[in-house]
Formats: sequence, C-alpha cells, structure tokens
Amino acid sequence: MDVFTRRKRSAVMTAVRSTGNRSTEVVLAKALRRHGVKGWRRHLQISLGPGNTRPDFVFLKPRVAVFVDGCFWHCCPVHGTKPASRTDFWLSKLEKNRRRDRRVSAALRRQGWTVVRVWEHSVKRDVDGCVSQIRKSVSP
Repeated sequence: MDVFTRRKRSAVMTAVRSTGNRSTEVVLAKALRRHGVKGWRRHLQISLGPGNTRPDFVFLKPRVAVFVDGCFWHCCPVHGTKPASRTDFWLSKLEKNRRRDRRVSAALRRQGWTVVRVWEHSVKRDVDGCVSQIRKSVSP
C-alpha cells in the first residue's frame, strides 16, 4: 500500500526529472567536456517517422545518439530491482520501457544512426570508460 494519496503520489512523480539527472547526464556531460569530446547537443529531437525521440546526447555529423539508461527504469540486468508494491503495474510499465527502448534503437539504426546506450551504474563507476565508448562511436 502506498503511503501517499493518489493526488500526492501524482505530485511526487511529476517532480521526478526526466532530463538533466545530476548523477548521470550532468556527470557524463562534464566528462565529455573534460576529455575534449565536441560536437554534441543535449536532448535534440530526432524524428522517427510516426514518432520522435530525444536522446540524452546527439552527435549530428557522425549520426550518433547516446542514451543514459537508469538501472531501475530500463531494467538493468545487474542493478534493476523489482518493485515490492503494485508489482503488476510496475512490471508492465518497465516492460513497456524496454520495448520502447528496443523500438527506438531499431528505428534510429534504420535511419543510419549509431545508437550508444550506457547504464546509470557505468556512468557512476567508470565515467571515463563511458566517454571512451562514446568517442569510439563518434570517431570514424
């Protein structure tokens, strides 16, 4: 059972930021700058035909889209956790996220983009390794 009313839970979830996460996106952006990796934009909208996507980092010239996936929201095989309450709702929601991730990645690849996905825990543990992975995708 939730400790908040439906209205309060909605307000709490609305306050959760979907972009600019300080522990992942901002850390990775600072690391990219520190390593001199240039040519990227944040949250640039890319048309997928029937829909759009906004990768966390977009390198236009080499056509590389970088997503920083949260371990909980994207079902990390190492750190993803199963919710203890409302499991049917949350498992359905998380599975929809995974399906959307696969669909978006496939659509981007069909359009000639290289898709790089890094896990939240990778950014936190080895941000320089993430930058190296991105640099390899961006450089010919």
